[in-house]
Amino acid sequence: MTLTLERPAATAVVGDLMRRPELQISDDVMVDVAIDILRGSGADHVLVRDDDGCCAGLLSRAHLAQFEVRSRLSERIPVRDIAFDRGPFATADLPAATAAAAMRARGLAVWPVVDHDGHAVGLFELAGQDL
Repeated sequence: MTLTLERPAATAVVGDLMRRPELQISDDVMVDVAIDILRGSGADHVLVRDDDGCCAGLLSRAHLAQFEVRSRLSERIPVRDIAFDRGPFATADLPAATAAAAMRARGLAVWPVVDHDGHAVGLFELAGQDL
């Protein structure tokens, strides 16, 4: 007989519920390229890394909406120079209920999860969570 123990939702941590990030780009990627990446992938967001490989934030289609009409300007602006969701970020050991409350307070649906060195290890989403 196999017995599987699951952590109760009240004690679940972000690491139990996060998913791996599918897309990541460098913060020196130009805005027009970021738009193409999101369009081509069908994703709603992409993780942004800085020069050291640490998580710089989460860039969404909404953040790029003002650049949808292509111009020479969008070809010369790196994503690091536009407004997008930046830290603080969640950690895998953060209680999931605490993370959900912080996300609601900040108006976030998706929150990057980083290790203690600041590198992205996952994404935590409110959708589908009963917290």
